[in-house]
Amino acid sequence: MIKAVVTGAAGRMGSRIINVLSASEGIALGGAVERKGHSLVGQDAGGPAGVAALGIKITDDLSSALKSGDVLIDFTFPEASLEHLKACAELGRPAVIGSTGFTKEQLARAADYVRAIPCVLSPNMSVGVNVCFKALADIAKILGSDFDVEIVESHHRMKKDAPSGTAVRMGEVVARALGRDYRQVANYHREGITGERTKEEIGMQTIRGGDIVGEHTVYFIGMGERIELTHRAHTRDMFARGAVRAAKWVVGRKPGLYDMQDVLGLK
Repeated sequence: MIKAVVTGAAGRMGSRIINVLSASEGIALGGAVERKGHSLVGQDAGGPAGVAALGIKITDDLSSALKSGDVLIDFTFPEASLEHLKACAELGRPAVIGSTGFTKEQLARAADYVRAIPCVLSPNMSVGVNVCFKALADIAKILGSDFDVEIVESHHRMKKDAPSGTAVRMGEVVARALGRDYRQVANYHREGITGERTKEEIGMQTIRGGDIVGEHTVYFIGMGERIELTHRAHTRDMFARGAVRAAKWVVGRKPGLYDMQDVLGLK
C-alpha cells in the first residue's frame, strides 16, 4: 500500500485529494501537512475532507510526515512547493506537484531537485485536459498557419495567478506544433489602437469571478469557419483523481521531471 503525504491538507485541493484517497485502491493517506499556525493543525485530516476520522492528524512538520510516507502530493503555491520538493529530494521521496504560476527561475530550481527523485509536475492533473493537450497539437499541425489562435480561460475570483498554468500550457502546445516560440508570440493584452493582428500571435484572455472551477477554450479561427475546443471543470475532484493516479505512477520511477502526458502514456 502506497502512503501519500498531502500538503495544504485543509485547503480546497488538499481536502479533495484526501477525500479521493480515502476511497482509492492501492494508495492511502500517510500524512497530512498544513502551514505553521493553521487553526486545524492537530485535528484529524478526515474532517476537512468530509470523511470519517482517518486516524491521521494534520501536522506542520513536513519532514516528519515524509519519513512515514512514500510520495508527496502538493497543490499549494510555487514558493511553498519548491520548499516541499527540496525536502523530498533530501529524503528521497517522489513527488506530485500541481501548483501553478512557476517562473522560469523556479522551474530551474525544480529541475535541480529532481536530479535525485522522480517528480510529476503538471499545471493540470485532469485526464480530460491532458487529452485536450494531445488533441490541440494534432489540430494545430493539421490547420497550420491559416487559422488564428485565441485562448480564453476562466477561474474563480480567488485564483492568484493569471493566465492559468493550463492556459499557458495550451498555448505552448499549439505554438510548438506550429513551430513558434510561445514566449515570443503570446499576446496577453489588447487595448487602444493595436494595429492588425499578426498571423503568428496567440491571444490569451483571462476571466476571474465567482466560484468558476476552471474553463478553457481554444479558438482556431479561419476565414469562414472556426473550431472551438473547450474543457470545463465542474468540480475539483477531477484534479484530485488525476493527482492520485500520478502518485501511484511515479513511485519507483527513475529520477527526473515528468508530467501527466507521461502518466497517461500520451507521449
